[in-house]
Amino acid sequence: MIKETNFKGIFELRKGKKKLLLTKNLVPGVSVYGEKLIKDNNIEYREWNPNKSKLAAAILKGIHQINLKPDTVVLYLGASTGTTASHVSDILGKGGFVFALDSAPRVVRELVFLCEQRPNMAPLLADANQPDTYKDKITQVDWLYQDIAQKNQVDIFLKNIALFLKQGHFALLAVKARSIDVTKEPSVIFDEVQKKLEKAVIIADKVLLNPYQKDHCLFVCKKR
Repeated sequence: MIKETNFKGIFELRKGKKKLLLTKNLVPGVSVYGEKLIKDNNIEYREWNPNKSKLAAAILKGIHQINLKPDTVVLYLGASTGTTASHVSDILGKGGFVFALDSAPRVVRELVFLCEQRPNMAPLLADANQPDTYKDKITQVDWLYQDIAQKNQVDIFLKNIALFLKQGHFALLAVKARSIDVTKEPSVIFDEVQKKLEKAVIIADKVLLNPYQKDHCLFVCKKR
């Protein structure tokens, strides 16, 4: 039986000991990255794969809050081909909107095709490290998500929060330890990231993403 989780717009289906995460498909009949489509009571859901989505991994690892709500506006930094962004689009529904940003032209070409199918998504080819270059293209946002494997990923995150996130709202940072420093233990990197974040934002929650995503941690932050 499919039931809604504690997070609005995110559903679960238990198969024995296994728990599948699902979102309601905004575009019925269309699979984005080869995920299974499941019908129940005339509603179509998309299976959300935690091995391909750090946000799904964090939810299955028991994160307590993500603060993503339907009918809100989102800035997604590092959207790639739109795997996780498409599930965010499902959660927001037709009353919400996702600005999906990536710096790789090849990837953004695929994003364009995805956004053509999804009325609540817009692709943006831009460098997240230079938010001034796209500040005239997007609005203030209710929620921000970043998944960028760069050495200065924390600086990028904080710059975008300062410019675009509404006060008192939430931003999530998926940290890939090996992108920051391959010589240090991931746990040391995560401690350093936490100290840097705490100087600028409130950390509401964090969770390690193994075994789904090795050497990754997701931080949930609130803008002061």
